[in-house]
Amino acid sequence: MSTLARSTPRPGLLARTARAVRGEWSRLTAIPARELRAHGLSAIPLTMCTVLLTLGFWFAWRTAWGGDVVRALGGVSAGIPLPLALLRTPVSLFVPAPDLPVWGALIQVLVLFGLAELDLGARRTLVIAYVATLCGTLAARVMVGLGPDHLLGIDARHGDILDTGPSAAVVGLVVCIAMVRRAPILLAGVWLLMIAEVVVKPNLAGREHIAAMTGVTLCTGAYLAWQRRRTPRTRPSPTADRRARPRETTRLP
Repeated sequence: MSTLARSTPRPGLLARTARAVRGEWSRLTAIPARELRAHGLSAIPLTMCTVLLTLGFWFAWRTAWGGDVVRALGGVSAGIPLPLALLRTPVSLFVPAPDLPVWGALIQVLVLFGLAELDLGARRTLVIAYVATLCGTLAARVMVGLGPDHLLGIDARHGDILDTGPSAAVVGLVVCIAMVRRAPILLAGVWLLMIAEVVVKPNLAGREHIAAMTGVTLCTGAYLAWQRRRTPRTRPSPTADRRARPRETTRLP
């Protein structure tokens, strides 16, 4: 008489979720931890420069002459002419909002810019941060132009609000890292958090964050699709060693 083999019980939802979170954490931190151990803070020069620039502009806001200089260099709002806004946008990324605590912005920059620089490289980090900031800036102008009667529009008084800071760049970098390193839990969590922010507190900043994330999502998705098409697919040799080897996480080329 044959006996039925006892089937292995399937892991529960909590166990599967924990395993997925551990996998994402490993993919997100493997390269940054290795680079940071090998080179220390010298591995993140862009991040350190961004932190120092943000802190410097914050101090300048609080001087008699510095406020005017900062506003002339990086003061962006939806009400100024578009060419001037485009000229100031790269600098506005480093200009913290004068009415918010600067330490929050510095921590965001240090953690998220540092993670992106270690994982994606300084050049890509700067490009993504600028794309996210630019998407937020242009979206604000469109929303003000549509007006409060449109579903996506806002009141014209928002055109005078100073629109600076690294927050749009930070959320854009999180989205890019999550897509590149295949971290759907992080990606979904960031999107849900930003959407909840807009629903609970429908202000200009929250809508700009959504616009920045949308722009980065489209650009990153197009880049990943192009990279997959460019990478040749080779079939394994029948005589190749079938033993599975641990897969190493590599930095983007």
